[in-house]
Amino acid sequence: MRHIRRGGSYFRVADPDWSNPLGGSHAARSGGRWNPPNSFLVVYLNGDVRVARANVARKFRGRPYGPELLEPREAPVLIETTVAEADYVDIITEKGCADAGLPREYPNDASGGVVGWEQRQPIGIVAWDSGERGIACRSAAPSAPQNGEELAWFARTEKPSLRALKVLPFDDWFW
Repeated sequence: MRHIRRGGSYFRVADPDWSNPLGGSHAARSGGRWNPPNSFLVVYLNGDVRVARANVARKFRGRPYGPELLEPREAPVLIETTVAEADYVDIITEKGCADAGLPREYPNDASGGVVGWEQRQPIGIVAWDSGERGIACRSAAPSAPQNGEELAWFARTEKPSLRALKVLPFDDWFW
């Protein structure tokens, strides 16, 4: 797999009730884009606030209501954190996508559909088993900006090394 250098400020969309939103246990239990359920610790981060908004909007696609109906105490918070600069698996560049076995058009496939979790999770397993720090990828959220990025940061221990720099209530970051 190819690597790309990433680091700096990232944003975590989190349920306000999560006791350890930067620890990765939620994704380890329920799975995510790059890890299957009951697997390893991943903290899914957004490259900027626009991508965070797009990921929240994605969760409401097809529902008869939108995020405007969320009660403030139940709406997701946005946590700003800093990730150490390092090399991550490259799912940003065309060559990185191709080397990982994904279409160069990722997050889309050749027919214009979105590459599913079932195709991404095995790549995450290989990356985890290889000792990678995580996966830097193009955002697959439908309304994300064209250059929107995400980072699947691998939490190698339950005790998080990411720290919350700022926690913003939903109404302060989403609208």
